[in-house]
Amino acid sequence: VQKSGEGAGGEGLPLLPLLDVRSGRGLVAEHTILRFDEQGLIPAIVQDPDTHEVLVLAFMNRASIEHTYATGHVTFWSRTRSELWEKGATSGNWLRFVSMRKNCEANSLLVLARPAGPVCHTLNYSCYYRDFDPAADLPAV
Repeated sequence: VQKSGEGAGGEGLPLLPLLDVRSGRGLVAEHTILRFDEQGLIPAIVQDPDTHEVLVLAFMNRASIEHTYATGHVTFWSRTRSELWEKGATSGNWLRFVSMRKNCEANSLLVLARPAGPVCHTLNYSCYYRDFDPAADLPAV
């Protein structure tokens, strides 16, 4: 394990080296502790573990992660209301927590959860129901 300040990253966080299975030598380093942004938030992608469909991108903080593990319901941090947002608490469209993974840089999460109804506020199953057209959807420069 690399010590803080060594190798890639150097932000003072513990790093875990990846190994080249052919040679046994380290290739890159992975962060092991979550890296929240300056507001204490981390992006969380929610995916259905059965269909593998991406359902929503939201933000979590330490309290929402702890609440998710304690209740079994995926809970986010609402940036607009500045409060915990337990998905389904008002609509009944819960996200039943299955598991959580972190990416190699520990700066985003993948939350596996089973939806009990539409996930999007538009009542679509997923928030990602619209096609993207670069000609129409990119802002003018």
